[in-house]
Amino acid sequence: MSVLDIHVLGSPVLRAVTKPVPVVDAAVQQLIDDMFDTMYAASGIGLAAPQVGRTERVAVVDVDGNRLVLVNPEVVWAEGSDVAEEGCLSIPGVFGDVERALRVSVRALDRDGNPFEVEAAELLARAIQHEVDHLHGRLFIDHLSFLKRRAALARWDALKERYPGYLRKLQPLRNPVPAGERPQSENL
Repeated sequence: MSVLDIHVLGSPVLRAVTKPVPVVDAAVQQLIDDMFDTMYAASGIGLAAPQVGRTERVAVVDVDGNRLVLVNPEVVWAEGSDVAEEGCLSIPGVFGDVERALRVSVRALDRDGNPFEVEAAELLARAIQHEVDHLHGRLFIDHLSFLKRRAALARWDALKERYPGYLRKLQPLRNPVPAGERPQSENL
């Protein structure tokens, strides 16, 4: 397992629409494992393949010590509405209030390629929606009003020179996170 570089705002892969995964094979499983390692090293709660420079329709989420793998996720239904502050591992240091559905149901494949459907609420629902957006080339700042997006982009302009080549280099965790546990964070 490896910690991968995270692509930051400005990298074209973040705006690309991902391609469905035809079969969950060993290469996809390795990508999933690397994505969890990367997410934990960045103190995040979710990560999508474009954030590590990949075009597969894969996302991982862990908001409560339960790893959730989403291969080819589709939102089946969404209801309610909630506004909360979001950040993004691909736009470090920038935050904004985003309106999202309070509850969602998502159909996907798991790490072994088995289909499943999960219902989620509150933070888990928000994290899933955030990551599914990434798989369609959308970022949380796209949900902000014109003025708030402009302010967020101004903040990013002040920070982006820290990431040459639009890459965020991470260090592996000294003590890897055991399955079922995770570092505390709310970075999506």
